[in-house]
Amino acid sequence: MTLLTKQSLSELLLPQSGPCLSLYQPTHRQHPENQADPIRFHNLVKELETSLLKAYSAAETWTLLKPFEALAKDQAFWNHALDGLAVLGCGPRFQVFRLPRTVAAFAVVADSFHLKPLWQFLQTVDRYQVLALSLDKVRLFEGDRDVLAEVELADGVPRTITAALGAELSEPHQTVASYGGVGGASNAMHHGHGAKAEEVKIDADRFFRAIDRAVLEHHSGPTELPLILAALPEHHQRFRSVSHNPFLQPEGIMVNPSVLTNEVLRTLAWKLMEPQFDARLAKLTDRFGQAQSAGRGSDNLSHIAEAAAAGRVATLFIEADRQIGGHLGEGNGKVTGAALSSPRVNDVLDDLGELVGKMGGDVVVLPTAKMPTRKGAAAIYRH
Repeated sequence: MTLLTKQSLSELLLPQSGPCLSLYQPTHRQHPENQADPIRFHNLVKELETSLLKAYSAAETWTLLKPFEALAKDQAFWNHALDGLAVLGCGPRFQVFRLPRTVAAFAVVADSFHLKPLWQFLQTVDRYQVLALSLDKVRLFEGDRDVLAEVELADGVPRTITAALGAELSEPHQTVASYGGVGGASNAMHHGHGAKAEEVKIDADRFFRAIDRAVLEHHSGPTELPLILAALPEHHQRFRSVSHNPFLQPEGIMVNPSVLTNEVLRTLAWKLMEPQFDARLAKLTDRFGQAQSAGRGSDNLSHIAEAAAAGRVATLFIEADRQIGGHLGEGNGKVTGAALSSPRVNDVLDDLGELVGKMGGDVVVLPTAKMPTRKGAAAIYRH
């Protein structure tokens, strides 16, 4: 399993040797809906097989599909699905991404990976994470304005204070539900006396330090997403006093997250994030308007493509739900074959996002209503 980050996506942009197999499908978290996910996956693998057999022998096709077939039989994998799945294979490279957002079912063989769904997921500007924290449970969520879903914690992130401190845990925590209400929904503070009460507080600080360090290393650092803390008020104070996470937001959710549904948690989180999102979007839109007026920006697809090939695009806006058929020449930025190509397979906007990403530009995927123009793409040039 690979964490989807800008770094892992950039590695997929590198030239590949051999056919590139890209498979996407929606998945389900709960029984019985998830029982049909392996069957749907197998059907999509069959589509890849049909395509491969047109150009490769049966033996070559079997070798290319072997890791896909192994994944189809991995019952433990399918029992821990999220809402979407991306599986990419090319020779020895085989990468699987679980996504906390659904994707359309799709399977294609090409000379490069089909990455637009991943670009859309990574570059959507309203994404954020929520750290739901108490001493008896640590969970991480990722979402946007519409969806909030729990994500799998990396192996290096402790789930409880016991897991974090182990044998170093002081006696009060080992015998009672203490500071933060371990094991109880109320999370009531343990009112010990003297040295024991101080040990409980010291343990909480050490635990929060361990969580802060692990979340920064394994999640906040790689994704660079804003992090909202959801916890009891007293936990906010203690966590913030030891945190070194630069992505931790100054405002948080002052409620025990264990008593909140995902939808309520999303509503509270988006209430904090929406002003930031609107301010950032307004700033980007103003920048585009000024750049366009000064001749340093455009919404003409052909002009943007040529500028991207020359490395001149600083910021690219792409309409999330739009596809434009055609091929983009990386060397010259020429758009060809628009009338003959299926946008489902050969999407100029997909190619354009990949090219700008390779050249070090920022790619911003926006819903239609938030785009600065109505032409599917817009760009701010470096010069």
